[in-house]
Amino acid sequence: MYYENLDVWKRSFKLSLLVYKSLYALKDFGLKDQMCRCSVSVPSNIAEGYERFSQKERAHFLSIAKGSVGELKTQIMLASELGYLQEDSYLFILNECEEIGKMLGKLIYIIKNN
Repeated sequence: MYYENLDVWKRSFKLSLLVYKSLYALKDFGLKDQMCRCSVSVPSNIAEGYERFSQKERAHFLSIAKGSVGELKTQIMLASELGYLQEDSYLFILNECEEIGKMLGKLIYIIKNN
């Protein structure tokens, strides 16, 4: 299976694009850079896991991707509290983080229990 066919990869890729677009004009470069980097980490680690040969390695990289989702979710909350994001963008990104995190959790569970 190619990772590009996975719904979780597709959603996380689109989420990364949205994060970049939403923060385009943000002048808080430290937070902006960290949010963009962890948003890219999600689909990147899914891809890396699916390019590995063992199920153990795959689950490991999916776990890293899930951790990056939690990191992004925290930073999105911070950006919202600081007034850097409009509420509709904040709520959509937050919801996507939660859904992607659940999808990754299920995928990790399936891989570990096969």
